[in-house]
Amino acid sequence: MSNIEALEKTLNYSFKDKKLIIEALTHKSFKQPYDNERLEFLGDAVLDLIVGEYLFNKFAKSDEGKLSKIRASLVNEAGFDKLARSINLGDFIFLSNAEENNGGRDKASLLSNAFEAIMGAIYLESGLGVVNKIAIDLLEKNYSDISLDSLFRDYKTTLQELTQARFGTTPEYNVIASRGPDHKKEFELAVVIDGKEYARASGKSKKIAQQEAAQAALELLKKEK
Repeated sequence: MSNIEALEKTLNYSFKDKKLIIEALTHKSFKQPYDNERLEFLGDAVLDLIVGEYLFNKFAKSDEGKLSKIRASLVNEAGFDKLARSINLGDFIFLSNAEENNGGRDKASLLSNAFEAIMGAIYLESGLGVVNKIAIDLLEKNYSDISLDSLFRDYKTTLQELTQARFGTTPEYNVIASRGPDHKKEFELAVVIDGKEYARASGKSKKIAQQEAAQAALELLKKEK
């Protein structure tokens, strides 16, 4: 319980119902009668609303298209993984030994899901106002500049422009594997440039995985220059 209290202190929130936080921290591999997937589903919707309202108020003159792009840059696996790591969430998750040995505590998808579940649990117990304050505080602490220019970078387009200039060709994105049930797929993709694989990445959609792989490939190409 001391571990859970440490997490509560970091969040500046104490659960009245400790079963809720335990459920939010329980990965399905832990083989309990419960896991955090339902709370993750709820937390995803709650965070989508919270961030949407925050951006609506923060950027009063921005149109719907720009607001949607900024929200998409924050409300995604990479964004929630970043927030989860800021509170060391991986230290608190209940996992099977096999998942832990497989690096589960450091997996972006697992951390992102657990973060959504925690926010869903706080919402269930204390409502929108409380979870709004916690989520926005974390957001503002971890992003020094929340704007379209700083957040929304289309790595695929940037990589394509670079490879056309350097190699006279465009990148290929090959699906290496897809895991999980249809409603919760995770895709692993490789980016191949001029016959050479440069990077691999995983995501909840092919689009997310492509962007992650393109970003990694860009970093490698910068080093090769």
